[in-house]
Amino acid sequence: MGNNFWETKNLIDMNENEWESLCDKCGKCCVIKLEDFDTQEVHYTNVSCKLLCEKSASCKDYKNRQSIVSDCIILSPDNLKDLKWMPETCAYKLLNEGKKLHYWHPLLSGNDKDIVNSGNSVKNRVTNENKIKIKDLPDYIFNW
Repeated sequence: MGNNFWETKNLIDMNENEWESLCDKCGKCCVIKLEDFDTQEVHYTNVSCKLLCEKSASCKDYKNRQSIVSDCIILSPDNLKDLKWMPETCAYKLLNEGKKLHYWHPLLSGNDKDIVNSGNSVKNRVTNENKIKIKDLPDYIFNW
């Protein structure tokens, strides 16, 4: 990977390593979201997908995630614009909208700690969906 490839390449032109490195590992896309039927407003919760490790904010089986979690969406340049629930801080979303990465993004900061220190990671801040009752999900609405 060259220096700041994300500033010179379109998302569609990135190779797999470049694309994957854009993920800041915040875990917000892996929390359960609730959509208001009347307003279509999306509410994030602090309940994670069963595959998300609560202590690392990483997928426990990234390679096989879609076969294990049927509604897991594999992000691509083709579907990104249609995923209105993606976090506002998401690097893919930011770059797709012509914006810059946040200072805490690992590609800029050079570490995985700044995202946690900035409050933009779900690491140690979520409960796995296997530990709660689905009817209780509205009690877990959280403003990330």
